[in-house]
Amino acid sequence: MLGTAFLILNGLLVLLLLYTTRTRKKNEPPLDKGFFPWLGHALEFSKDAEKFLKRMKEKHGDIFTVRVAGSYVTVLLDPNSFDGVLNDDTNSFDFTQIRSNLLKKLFSLQLPGHNPKSERKWMQDHFQGLSLQKLNASMHVHLSSVMLKSPDSCSPLEWREDELFELCYSFLFRAGYLTLYERSDDVAAVYEDFRKFDGLLSKLARGSLKGGEKKVVTTSQERLWDLLSPPSLNKGTGPDSWQQSYVQFLQNHGVDADMQKKAQLLQLWTTQCNPGPAAFWVLGFLLTHPEAMEAVKSEIRGLPFLQETSLQRNPLNWLQRQSTPVFDSVLSETLRLTAAIAIRREVVKDKILRMSDGKEYHLRRGDKVCLFPFVSPQKDPWIHEDPEMFKYDRFLNEDKTVKDEFYKDGKRVKYYTMPWGAGKSICVGKEFAVTALKQFVFMFLTHFDVELCSPNAELPPDNPGRVGFGIRQPDGDLRVRFRLKGSQPEM
Repeated sequence: MLGTAFLILNGLLVLLLLYTTRTRKKNEPPLDKGFFPWLGHALEFSKDAEKFLKRMKEKHGDIFTVRVAGSYVTVLLDPNSFDGVLNDDTNSFDFTQIRSNLLKKLFSLQLPGHNPKSERKWMQDHFQGLSLQKLNASMHVHLSSVMLKSPDSCSPLEWREDELFELCYSFLFRAGYLTLYERSDDVAAVYEDFRKFDGLLSKLARGSLKGGEKKVVTTSQERLWDLLSPPSLNKGTGPDSWQQSYVQFLQNHGVDADMQKKAQLLQLWTTQCNPGPAAFWVLGFLLTHPEAMEAVKSEIRGLPFLQETSLQRNPLNWLQRQSTPVFDSVLSETLRLTAAIAIRREVVKDKILRMSDGKEYHLRRGDKVCLFPFVSPQKDPWIHEDPEMFKYDRFLNEDKTVKDEFYKDGKRVKYYTMPWGAGKSICVGKEFAVTALKQFVFMFLTHFDVELCSPNAELPPDNPGRVGFGIRQPDGDLRVRFRLKGSQPEM
Protein backbone atom coordinates (compact mmCIF):
# COMPACT_ATOMS: atom_id res chain seq x y z
CA MET A 1 0.00 0.00 0.00
CA LEU A 2 2.73 2.45 0.98
CA GLY A 3 4.72 1.36 -2.04
CA THR A 4 1.82 2.10 -4.37
CA ALA A 5 1.27 5.50 -2.78
CA PHE A 6 4.97 6.26 -3.13
CA LEU A 7 4.92 5.34 -6.82
CA ILE A 8 1.87 7.51 -7.46
CA LEU A 9 3.41 10.45 -5.62
CA ASN A 10 6.69 9.95 -7.42
CA GLY A 11 4.88 9.89 -10.76
CA LEU A 12 3.03 13.08 -9.94
CA LEU A 13 6.28 14.77 -8.96
CA VAL A 14 7.89 13.67 -12.21
CA LEU A 15 4.95 15.05 -14.21
CA LEU A 16 5.08 18.30 -12.25
CA LEU A 17 8.81 18.56 -12.87
CA LEU A 18 8.38 17.92 -16.57
CA TYR A 19 5.58 20.46 -16.83
CA THR A 20 7.37 23.15 -14.88
CA THR A 21 10.63 22.79 -16.79
CA ARG A 22 9.14 23.91 -20.08
CA THR A 23 11.65 25.79 -22.17
CA ARG A 24 11.23 28.19 -25.02
CA LYS A 25 11.60 26.60 -28.43
CA LYS A 26 12.70 28.20 -31.67
CA ASN A 27 10.30 30.87 -32.99
CA GLU A 28 8.14 30.79 -29.86
CA PRO A 29 7.23 33.99 -27.97
CA PRO A 30 9.39 34.97 -24.96
CA LEU A 31 8.60 32.63 -22.05
CA ASP A 32 8.20 33.92 -18.49
CA LYS A 33 7.28 31.15 -16.03
CA GLY A 34 7.47 33.17 -12.85
CA PHE A 35 9.12 32.18 -9.58
CA PHE A 36 6.57 29.67 -8.25
CA PRO A 37 6.26 26.17 -9.77
CA TRP A 38 2.88 25.56 -11.43
CA LEU A 39 1.41 28.75 -9.92
CA GLY A 40 3.68 30.99 -11.97
CA HIS A 41 2.33 34.55 -12.13
CA ALA A 42 -1.19 33.70 -10.96
CA LEU A 43 -1.06 35.75 -7.75
CA GLU A 44 0.31 38.90 -9.35
CA PHE A 45 -2.06 38.60 -12.29
CA SER A 46 -5.17 38.17 -10.14
CA LYS A 47 -4.18 41.05 -7.86
CA ASP A 48 -3.72 43.65 -10.61
CA ALA A 49 -3.74 42.30 -14.16
CA GLU A 50 -3.17 45.69 -15.78
CA LYS A 51 -0.07 46.45 -13.73
CA PHE A 52 1.30 42.94 -14.34
CA LEU A 53 0.71 43.04 -18.10
CA LYS A 54 2.33 46.45 -18.45
CA ARG A 55 5.39 45.12 -16.63
CA MET A 56 5.56 42.10 -18.92
CA LYS A 57 5.11 44.32 -21.98
CA GLU A 58 8.05 46.49 -20.94
CA LYS A 59 10.14 43.38 -20.37
CA HIS A 60 9.21 41.28 -23.41
CA GLY A 61 7.38 43.43 -25.96
CA ASP A 62 4.02 42.93 -27.63
CA ILE A 63 3.90 39.13 -27.39
CA PHE A 64 4.97 36.78 -24.61
CA THR A 65 3.94 33.57 -22.88
CA VAL A 66 3.40 33.41 -19.12
CA ARG A 67 2.55 30.58 -16.77
CA VAL A 68 -0.65 31.14 -14.76
CA ALA A 69 -1.90 28.40 -12.41
CA GLY A 70 -0.61 25.55 -14.53
CA SER A 71 -1.64 27.02 -17.87
CA TYR A 72 0.60 28.66 -20.42
CA VAL A 73 -0.97 31.82 -21.77
CA THR A 74 0.36 33.76 -24.75
CA VAL A 75 -0.53 37.42 -24.40
CA LEU A 76 -0.78 39.47 -27.59
CA LEU A 77 -0.67 43.26 -27.17
CA ASP A 78 -0.08 44.50 -30.72
CA PRO A 79 -3.50 45.66 -32.01
CA ASN A 80 -2.33 45.52 -35.61
CA SER A 81 -1.75 41.78 -35.13
CA PHE A 82 -5.11 41.02 -33.49
CA ASP A 83 -6.76 39.88 -36.73
CA GLY A 84 -4.55 36.80 -36.72
CA VAL A 85 -6.56 35.66 -33.69
CA LEU A 86 -9.91 37.42 -34.08
CA ASN A 87 -10.49 36.46 -37.70
CA ASP A 88 -8.48 33.25 -37.91
CA ASP A 89 -9.75 31.04 -40.74
CA THR A 90 -7.57 28.00 -40.00
CA ASN A 91 -9.66 26.76 -37.03
CA SER A 92 -6.56 26.96 -34.83
CA PHE A 93 -8.35 28.80 -32.02
CA ASP A 94 -11.47 27.89 -30.09
CA PHE A 95 -13.50 29.48 -27.31
CA THR A 96 -16.01 26.69 -26.73
CA GLN A 97 -14.23 24.88 -23.90
CA ILE A 98 -13.14 28.08 -22.17
CA ARG A 99 -16.73 29.34 -22.25
CA SER A 100 -18.10 26.03 -20.98
CA ASN A 101 -15.70 26.07 -18.04
CA LEU A 102 -16.64 29.65 -17.16
CA LEU A 103 -20.37 28.94 -17.34
CA LYS A 104 -20.00 25.96 -15.05
CA LYS A 105 -17.79 27.79 -12.56
CA LEU A 106 -19.70 31.07 -12.40
CA PHE A 107 -23.30 30.05 -13.08
CA SER A 108 -23.36 26.29 -12.37
CA LEU A 109 -24.56 26.08 -15.96
CA GLN A 110 -23.96 23.18 -18.33
CA LEU A 111 -25.34 23.24 -21.85
CA PRO A 112 -24.58 19.89 -23.50
CA GLY A 113 -24.73 20.09 -27.27
CA HIS A 114 -24.80 23.87 -27.07
CA ASN A 115 -24.24 25.60 -30.40
CA PRO A 116 -22.69 29.08 -29.97
CA LYS A 117 -23.49 30.00 -33.57
CA SER A 118 -27.20 29.35 -33.16
CA GLU A 119 -27.24 31.31 -29.89
CA ARG A 120 -25.51 34.25 -31.56
CA LYS A 121 -28.04 34.10 -34.39
CA TRP A 122 -30.85 34.23 -31.82
CA MET A 123 -29.22 37.25 -30.16
CA GLN A 124 -28.85 39.01 -33.51
CA ASP A 125 -32.53 38.45 -34.26
CA HIS A 126 -33.47 40.17 -30.99
CA PHE A 127 -30.91 42.99 -30.82
CA GLN A 128 -31.04 44.20 -34.42
CA GLY A 129 -33.60 45.57 -36.86
CA LEU A 130 -37.23 45.91 -35.80
CA SER A 131 -36.65 43.99 -32.55
CA LEU A 132 -33.97 46.51 -31.57
CA GLN A 133 -36.34 49.41 -32.27
CA LYS A 134 -38.93 47.86 -29.97
CA LEU A 135 -36.35 47.28 -27.22
CA ASN A 136 -35.10 50.87 -27.50
CA ALA A 137 -38.63 52.22 -27.24
CA SER A 138 -39.42 50.01 -24.26
CA MET A 139 -36.17 50.96 -22.55
CA HIS A 140 -37.00 54.65 -22.98
CA VAL A 141 -40.45 54.18 -21.43
CA HIS A 142 -39.06 52.25 -18.47
CA LEU A 143 -36.19 54.68 -17.88
CA SER A 144 -38.69 57.53 -17.84
CA SER A 145 -40.83 55.59 -15.37
CA VAL A 146 -38.11 54.62 -12.88
CA MET A 147 -36.34 57.99 -13.04
CA LEU A 148 -39.25 60.40 -13.15
CA LYS A 149 -42.41 58.66 -11.95
CA SER A 150 -41.38 56.06 -9.37
CA PRO A 151 -41.97 56.64 -5.61
CA ASP A 152 -38.20 56.99 -5.18
CA SER A 153 -38.02 59.94 -7.57
CA CYS A 154 -37.35 63.39 -6.18
CA SER A 155 -40.03 65.98 -5.86
CA PRO A 156 -39.48 69.11 -7.94
CA LEU A 157 -36.93 71.45 -6.36
CA GLU A 158 -36.21 68.99 -3.51
CA TRP A 159 -32.49 68.18 -3.24
CA ARG A 160 -31.52 64.59 -2.54
CA GLU A 161 -28.08 63.09 -1.84
CA ASP A 162 -26.93 59.68 -3.00
CA GLU A 163 -23.94 57.64 -4.12
CA LEU A 164 -23.58 58.05 -7.88
CA PHE A 165 -22.64 54.42 -8.57
CA GLU A 166 -25.63 53.08 -6.66
CA LEU A 167 -27.91 55.61 -8.33
CA CYS A 168 -26.81 54.76 -11.89
CA TYR A 169 -26.77 51.01 -11.30
CA SER A 170 -30.24 51.05 -9.75
CA PHE A 171 -31.88 53.15 -12.47
CA LEU A 172 -30.39 51.25 -15.40
CA PHE A 173 -30.82 47.80 -13.89
CA ARG A 174 -34.47 48.34 -13.09
CA ALA A 175 -35.22 49.79 -16.53
CA GLY A 176 -33.26 47.03 -18.27
CA TYR A 177 -34.96 44.29 -16.26
CA LEU A 178 -38.41 45.71 -16.98
CA THR A 179 -37.53 45.96 -20.68
CA LEU A 180 -36.26 42.40 -21.11
CA TYR A 181 -38.17 40.48 -18.44
CA GLU A 182 -41.36 42.56 -18.21
CA ARG A 183 -41.85 42.02 -14.47
CA SER A 184 -42.28 44.85 -12.01
CA ASP A 185 -43.40 43.07 -8.82
CA ASP A 186 -40.03 41.48 -8.01
CA VAL A 187 -37.54 43.94 -9.50
CA ALA A 188 -36.33 45.15 -6.07
CA ALA A 189 -35.60 41.60 -4.89
CA VAL A 190 -33.87 40.68 -8.15
CA TYR A 191 -31.73 43.82 -7.98
CA GLU A 192 -30.68 43.22 -4.38
CA ASP A 193 -29.54 39.64 -4.98
CA PHE A 194 -28.00 40.50 -8.33
CA ARG A 195 -25.77 43.15 -6.76
CA LYS A 196 -24.59 40.66 -4.13
CA PHE A 197 -23.81 38.06 -6.78
CA ASP A 198 -22.15 40.50 -9.18
CA GLY A 199 -20.07 42.04 -6.40
CA LEU A 200 -18.37 38.71 -5.73
CA LEU A 201 -18.23 37.37 -9.27
CA SER A 202 -14.56 38.13 -9.89
CA LYS A 203 -13.60 36.37 -6.65
CA LEU A 204 -15.75 33.41 -7.66
CA ALA A 205 -13.91 33.27 -10.99
CA ARG A 206 -10.51 33.31 -9.26
CA GLY A 207 -11.57 30.80 -6.60
CA SER A 208 -10.70 33.27 -3.82
CA LEU A 209 -14.04 33.47 -2.01
CA LYS A 210 -13.90 33.37 1.78
CA GLY A 211 -16.27 31.30 3.89
CA GLY A 212 -18.91 33.97 4.41
CA GLU A 213 -18.66 35.12 0.81
CA LYS A 214 -19.31 31.62 -0.49
CA LYS A 215 -22.57 31.55 1.43
CA VAL A 216 -23.58 34.95 0.04
CA VAL A 217 -22.92 33.81 -3.54
CA THR A 218 -24.76 30.52 -3.08
CA THR A 219 -27.77 32.15 -1.43
CA SER A 220 -28.04 34.95 -4.02
CA GLN A 221 -27.71 32.45 -6.88
CA GLU A 222 -30.48 30.25 -5.52
CA ARG A 223 -32.80 33.20 -4.98
CA LEU A 224 -32.16 34.51 -8.48
CA TRP A 225 -32.73 31.08 -9.98
CA ASP A 226 -36.14 30.99 -8.32
CA LEU A 227 -37.02 34.54 -9.31
CA LEU A 228 -35.86 34.03 -12.88
CA SER A 229 -37.25 30.54 -13.43
CA PRO A 230 -39.47 30.43 -16.53
CA PRO A 231 -42.71 29.56 -14.62
CA SER A 232 -42.28 32.66 -12.44
CA LEU A 233 -41.41 34.94 -15.29
CA ASN A 234 -44.16 33.62 -17.52
CA LYS A 235 -46.80 35.02 -15.16
CA GLY A 236 -46.12 38.54 -16.32
CA THR A 237 -44.59 38.24 -19.77
CA GLY A 238 -46.25 38.43 -23.14
CA PRO A 239 -46.11 35.66 -25.73
CA ASP A 240 -43.63 37.58 -27.89
CA SER A 241 -41.36 38.81 -25.09
CA TRP A 242 -37.59 38.62 -25.20
CA GLN A 243 -37.60 36.29 -22.18
CA GLN A 244 -40.27 33.96 -23.61
CA SER A 245 -38.35 33.71 -26.86
CA TYR A 246 -35.18 32.78 -24.98
CA VAL A 247 -36.99 30.03 -23.06
CA GLN A 248 -38.30 28.67 -26.34
CA PHE A 249 -34.78 28.77 -27.80
CA LEU A 250 -33.42 26.76 -24.85
CA GLN A 251 -36.23 24.24 -25.04
CA ASN A 252 -35.66 23.75 -28.77
CA HIS A 253 -32.04 22.86 -27.96
CA GLY A 254 -32.97 20.29 -25.34
CA VAL A 255 -32.05 22.32 -22.25
CA ASP A 256 -33.89 21.02 -19.17
CA ALA A 257 -35.84 23.20 -16.73
CA ASP A 258 -33.05 23.33 -14.13
CA MET A 259 -30.51 24.60 -16.65
CA GLN A 260 -33.05 26.99 -18.14
CA LYS A 261 -33.29 29.00 -14.91
CA LYS A 262 -29.50 29.04 -14.61
CA ALA A 263 -29.25 30.23 -18.19
CA GLN A 264 -31.64 33.04 -17.27
CA LEU A 265 -29.17 34.25 -14.65
CA LEU A 266 -26.40 34.15 -17.25
CA GLN A 267 -28.47 36.35 -19.57
CA LEU A 268 -29.42 38.71 -16.75
CA TRP A 269 -25.78 39.18 -15.84
CA THR A 270 -24.68 39.52 -19.47
CA THR A 271 -27.23 42.23 -20.21
CA GLN A 272 -27.20 44.12 -16.89
CA CYS A 273 -23.67 43.99 -15.44
CA ASN A 274 -22.26 46.83 -17.56
CA PRO A 275 -24.84 49.61 -18.17
CA GLY A 276 -24.90 50.89 -14.58
CA PRO A 277 -21.10 51.02 -14.14
CA ALA A 278 -20.68 52.62 -17.58
CA ALA A 279 -23.24 55.32 -16.74
CA PHE A 280 -21.45 55.98 -13.44
CA TRP A 281 -18.14 56.62 -15.20
CA VAL A 282 -19.76 58.82 -17.88
CA LEU A 283 -21.50 61.05 -15.35
CA GLY A 284 -18.53 60.87 -13.00
CA PHE A 285 -16.13 62.12 -15.65
CA LEU A 286 -18.56 64.88 -16.67
CA LEU A 287 -19.07 66.04 -13.09
CA THR A 288 -15.34 66.15 -12.40
CA HIS A 289 -14.54 67.81 -15.76
CA PRO A 290 -16.71 70.96 -16.05
CA GLU A 291 -15.52 71.72 -19.59
CA ALA A 292 -16.74 68.31 -20.75
CA MET A 293 -20.05 68.74 -18.92
CA GLU A 294 -20.68 72.12 -20.54
CA ALA A 295 -19.82 70.71 -23.99
CA VAL A 296 -22.36 67.88 -23.59
CA LYS A 297 -25.06 70.19 -22.19
CA SER A 298 -24.49 72.61 -25.06
CA GLU A 299 -24.95 69.77 -27.52
CA ILE A 300 -28.17 68.68 -25.80
CA ARG A 301 -29.53 72.24 -25.86
CA GLY A 302 -29.09 72.26 -29.62
CA LEU A 303 -31.04 69.08 -30.29
CA PRO A 304 -34.37 69.57 -32.08
CA PHE A 305 -36.40 67.44 -29.67
CA LEU A 306 -35.98 69.98 -26.87
CA GLN A 307 -37.87 72.52 -28.96
CA GLU A 308 -40.49 70.00 -30.13
CA THR A 309 -41.56 68.23 -26.96
CA SER A 310 -40.33 66.81 -23.68
CA LEU A 311 -38.08 63.77 -23.47
CA GLN A 312 -40.97 61.75 -22.10
CA ARG A 313 -43.07 62.12 -25.25
CA ASN A 314 -40.57 61.54 -28.02
CA PRO A 315 -41.35 59.03 -30.78
CA LEU A 316 -39.62 55.68 -31.25
CA ASN A 317 -35.88 55.86 -31.77
CA TRP A 318 -35.94 59.58 -31.01
CA LEU A 319 -32.33 59.61 -29.95
CA GLN A 320 -30.93 57.50 -32.77
CA ARG A 321 -31.95 60.17 -35.24
CA GLN A 322 -29.90 62.84 -33.48
CA SER A 323 -26.28 63.60 -34.25
CA THR A 324 -24.39 63.73 -30.94
CA PRO A 325 -20.66 63.72 -31.78
CA VAL A 326 -19.61 65.32 -28.47
CA PHE A 327 -21.46 62.80 -26.33
CA ASP A 328 -20.26 59.98 -28.59
CA SER A 329 -16.67 61.08 -27.99
CA VAL A 330 -17.28 61.29 -24.23
CA LEU A 331 -18.68 57.77 -24.26
CA SER A 332 -15.82 56.43 -26.37
CA GLU A 333 -13.28 58.05 -24.07
CA THR A 334 -15.05 56.73 -20.97
CA LEU A 335 -15.09 53.19 -22.33
CA ARG A 336 -11.46 53.48 -23.43
CA LEU A 337 -10.52 54.14 -19.81
CA THR A 338 -12.87 51.70 -18.09
CA ALA A 339 -13.77 48.80 -20.41
CA ALA A 340 -11.48 45.91 -19.46
CA ILE A 341 -12.53 42.97 -21.57
CA ALA A 342 -10.28 39.98 -22.12
CA ILE A 343 -10.52 37.99 -25.34
CA ARG A 344 -9.51 34.38 -24.66
CA ARG A 345 -8.91 31.52 -27.07
CA GLU A 346 -7.55 27.99 -26.74
CA VAL A 347 -4.93 26.88 -29.25
CA VAL A 348 -6.44 23.63 -30.57
CA LYS A 349 -3.69 22.97 -33.09
CA ASP A 350 -0.19 24.33 -33.58
CA LYS A 351 -0.34 27.75 -35.17
CA ILE A 352 2.13 30.13 -36.79
CA LEU A 353 1.03 33.66 -35.88
CA ARG A 354 2.28 36.38 -38.18
CA MET A 355 2.75 39.76 -36.53
CA SER A 356 2.25 43.16 -38.18
CA ASP A 357 6.02 43.69 -38.30
CA GLY A 358 6.48 40.49 -40.30
CA LYS A 359 7.82 38.33 -37.46
CA GLU A 360 6.28 34.90 -37.00
CA TYR A 361 5.73 33.01 -33.75
CA HIS A 362 4.84 29.41 -33.14
CA LEU A 363 1.95 28.86 -30.74
CA ARG A 364 1.67 25.44 -29.08
CA ARG A 365 -1.44 23.32 -29.14
CA GLY A 366 -2.97 23.23 -25.65
CA ASP A 367 -1.84 26.74 -24.72
CA LYS A 368 -4.17 29.72 -24.47
CA VAL A 369 -4.03 33.06 -26.27
CA CYS A 370 -5.35 36.25 -24.66
CA LEU A 371 -5.85 39.77 -25.95
CA PHE A 372 -6.15 42.55 -23.37
CA PRO A 373 -7.31 45.67 -25.25
CA PHE A 374 -7.43 47.78 -22.07
CA VAL A 375 -3.61 47.61 -22.00
CA SER A 376 -3.15 47.97 -25.74
CA PRO A 377 -4.56 49.71 -27.68
CA GLN A 378 -6.69 51.56 -25.11
CA LYS A 379 -3.89 52.68 -22.79
CA ASP A 380 -0.96 52.48 -25.18
CA PRO A 381 0.92 55.84 -24.98
CA TRP A 382 2.14 55.36 -28.57
CA ILE A 383 -1.48 55.37 -29.76
CA HIS A 384 -3.19 57.68 -27.26
CA GLU A 385 -1.31 60.66 -25.84
CA ASP A 386 -1.59 60.83 -22.03
CA PRO A 387 -3.52 57.56 -21.99
CA GLU A 388 -4.47 57.74 -18.30
CA MET A 389 -6.12 61.17 -18.70
CA PHE A 390 -9.77 61.74 -19.56
CA LYS A 391 -10.02 63.92 -22.67
CA TYR A 392 -13.63 64.33 -23.70
CA ASP A 393 -12.72 65.38 -27.26
CA ARG A 394 -10.14 62.66 -27.90
CA PHE A 395 -12.44 61.10 -30.51
CA LEU A 396 -13.42 64.40 -32.16
CA ASN A 397 -11.84 66.19 -35.09
CA GLU A 398 -11.72 69.99 -35.06
CA ASP A 399 -14.85 70.14 -37.23
CA LYS A 400 -16.77 67.98 -34.69
CA THR A 401 -16.68 64.90 -36.91
CA VAL A 402 -15.72 61.53 -35.50
CA LYS A 403 -11.98 60.99 -35.20
CA ASP A 404 -11.20 57.40 -36.17
CA GLU A 405 -7.62 57.64 -37.39
CA PHE A 406 -4.94 56.76 -34.84
CA TYR A 407 -1.37 55.72 -35.54
CA LYS A 408 1.45 53.76 -33.96
CA ASP A 409 4.98 53.73 -35.36
CA GLY A 410 3.69 55.47 -38.46
CA LYS A 411 1.06 52.82 -39.18
CA ARG A 412 -2.66 53.42 -38.88
CA VAL A 413 -4.14 51.33 -36.08
CA LYS A 414 -7.24 49.34 -37.04
CA TYR A 415 -8.26 48.66 -33.44
CA TYR A 416 -7.66 51.86 -31.45
CA THR A 417 -10.26 51.06 -28.80
CA MET A 418 -12.17 47.81 -28.24
CA PRO A 419 -14.79 48.06 -25.49
CA TRP A 420 -17.17 45.88 -27.51
CA GLY A 421 -14.69 43.31 -28.74
CA ALA A 422 -14.08 42.93 -32.46
CA GLY A 423 -14.17 40.54 -35.36
CA LYS A 424 -16.49 37.56 -35.30
CA SER A 425 -17.22 37.93 -31.59
CA ILE A 426 -18.09 41.63 -31.39
CA CYS A 427 -20.87 42.35 -28.89
CA VAL A 428 -24.28 41.77 -30.50
CA GLY A 429 -26.02 44.12 -28.06
CA LYS A 430 -23.74 47.11 -28.71
CA GLU A 431 -26.38 49.33 -30.36
CA PHE A 432 -28.94 48.63 -27.64
CA ALA A 433 -26.39 49.38 -24.91
CA VAL A 434 -25.20 52.63 -26.52
CA THR A 435 -28.75 53.88 -27.02
CA ALA A 436 -29.69 53.01 -23.43
CA LEU A 437 -26.70 54.96 -22.09
CA LYS A 438 -27.55 57.95 -24.26
CA GLN A 439 -31.15 57.85 -23.13
CA PHE A 440 -30.13 57.69 -19.48
CA VAL A 441 -27.51 60.46 -19.57
CA PHE A 442 -29.58 62.83 -21.70
CA MET A 443 -32.69 62.22 -19.60
CA PHE A 444 -30.73 62.73 -16.37
CA LEU A 445 -29.07 65.95 -17.49
CA THR A 446 -32.30 67.31 -18.97
CA HIS A 447 -34.61 66.56 -16.05
CA PHE A 448 -32.27 66.84 -13.06
CA ASP A 449 -29.93 69.38 -11.59
CA VAL A 450 -26.90 67.45 -10.35
CA GLU A 451 -23.68 68.47 -8.64
CA LEU A 452 -20.94 67.03 -6.47
CA CYS A 453 -21.56 67.18 -2.73
CA SER A 454 -17.93 68.20 -2.38
CA PRO A 455 -16.81 70.56 -5.19
CA ASN A 456 -13.27 69.19 -5.08
CA ALA A 457 -14.26 65.52 -5.02
CA GLU A 458 -12.40 63.18 -7.36
CA LEU A 459 -13.45 59.97 -8.99
CA PRO A 460 -12.53 56.88 -6.96
CA PRO A 461 -9.98 54.48 -8.47
CA ASP A 462 -11.32 51.44 -10.25
CA ASN A 463 -11.27 47.96 -8.76
CA PRO A 464 -8.30 46.13 -10.37
CA GLY A 465 -9.90 42.77 -9.60
CA ARG A 466 -12.67 43.29 -12.20
CA VAL A 467 -10.37 42.95 -15.20
CA GLY A 468 -11.86 40.62 -17.79
CA PHE A 469 -15.47 41.19 -16.72
CA GLY A 470 -16.44 44.18 -18.84
CA ILE A 471 -16.68 47.68 -17.38
CA ARG A 472 -14.47 48.07 -14.35
CA GLN A 473 -16.30 49.06 -11.19
CA PRO A 474 -15.10 51.78 -8.79
CA ASP A 475 -13.32 51.00 -5.56
CA GLY A 476 -15.44 53.53 -3.69
CA ASP A 477 -18.11 55.95 -4.85
CA LEU A 478 -18.83 59.60 -5.65
CA ARG A 479 -21.43 61.39 -3.55
CA VAL A 480 -23.74 63.72 -5.47
CA ARG A 481 -26.80 65.86 -4.79
CA PHE A 482 -29.57 66.17 -7.35
CA ARG A 483 -33.12 67.41 -7.73
CA LEU A 484 -35.86 67.05 -10.28
CA LYS A 485 -36.37 70.18 -12.33
CA GLY A 486 -39.71 71.88 -12.78
CA SER A 487 -42.23 71.11 -15.53
CA GLN A 488 -40.13 72.88 -18.15
CA PRO A 489 -36.60 71.39 -17.97
CA GLU A 490 -33.77 73.75 -18.84
CA MET A 491 -30.14 72.99 -19.45
